[in-house]
This record gives sequence, structure tokens and C-alpha cells, in this order.
Amino acid sequence: MTATTQKAYKGLGMEGPVARWYEKVTRKDLQEYRRVAQRLRALLPNGGDALEVAPGPGFLAIEMARGGQFRVTGLDISKTFVGIAQQNAAEAGVHAEFRQGNASQMPFPENSFDLLVCRAAFKNFAEPENAVREMRRVLRPGGTGVIIDLRRDVRMAEIRAYVNGLGLSAWNRLATLFTFRFMLLKRAYTKQEMGKMVDAAGFSKAEVRTNEIGMEAWFEK
Repeated sequence: MTATTQKAYKGLGMEGPVARWYEKVTRKDLQEYRRVAQRLRALLPNGGDALEVAPGPGFLAIEMARGGQFRVTGLDISKTFVGIAQQNAAEAGVHAEFRQGNASQMPFPENSFDLLVCRAAFKNFAEPENAVREMRRVLRPGGTGVIIDLRRDVRMAEIRAYVNGLGLSAWNRLATLFTFRFMLLKRAYTKQEMGKMVDAAGFSKAEVRTNEIGMEAWFEK
């Protein structure tokens, strides 16, 4: 990885039918979104501001916003996802703001958020290092961020076990396994590559931790 890393291909075009299929598949994993949200909410001060970068259908942001203790914003490049997330938030009776925008050029002032999360999307960013620098820019001093994503060196047997636990139909299970093997793994980073990008952004603290099929890059401004 270098300071000028760019990717010509941005992953699946998450608009229209593809975005709606993704929403249907990931809805099966609501319990995981709730677990992640519970962990993140514990890091926020009451009345704090949280940003989810690339929230997709908005499930994690919605879980973080439950109870109204925090102001939660989602920023996604997909117009379809923004609409889906807004609808999901309304149906859940939760207030969360979803905006369309690029992770590499966020439409927010410096020092806007106490907490930032990016889950399962970072590997598809065309300008990953610019996105990490933007994450640092919009965090407040002392603010915390985390990138949660797939590891490139994870074995397909582990991915298969994860997908089998989602309760998908046979067709969706096959489609999801195909997507992991031939698209997502090729886009993903190793722990070392992720660590270099985060370190280069100039955070005061940074650490990359591995988990079952992925990793979490934690950082503090």
C-alpha cells in the first residue's frame, strides 16, 4: 500500500435492485448489528454525535440511534441506500439522518463527531487512504473511530460457516458465497495493509485487531 493508493473498481454498484437485494440479505444479520451498536454506544457521551460511513440500509446506525441519547448520521455514496435507510429508520420510529456523499470528501466540518464507524464497506472505497484522512478530520479531539471489515487472508471454510449461520435461502446463500469468494475477498486488505493506512493518517492511537472472518481497526484522534 502506498500514499496514493486508488482502486479503479469500487465493488458492486449498490444502486437499484442490487441495493435492495443487499438490504434483504443483511437484514438477516440484525442481531449482529445490535451487538455492534451496543459496543459502540458505550463509547459515546450522552448527547454525542456519531457518524456511520457507508451505512448501506442503515441497520447499524438505526440501532445506535435507538433511545434518542445520541445524534446519529449516515453518509453513503448510494442514492438508493440513502432512501432505503431513511425508510428503515422511519419504520423503526428512530431519528437518524442519512445523507448522500463520498467518504473521500465528506460534507462535514472538522471536529464534527465523537464516534465514527465504517462496517463492511471500506474495502470497496476507491480512495481508501483519503477516506481514512477524512475520518480523522471529522472526528473531534479524543474521538474514536473503528473500521470493521473482511480480512483478505480468511479461509473460505470460515466464510462458509459464517454465511450458513445467517439463515438465508439456498439461492441467497449461494449468491452470498459467490460474492465473498470472487468479489469481496479480492477487495479486502490484510491486517498489515490496514495498519499502514491507519498509521499514516496521524491518529494519536491506532490498533488493528483480528476476529473470526475479519478485523477491526480502532483509532483515536
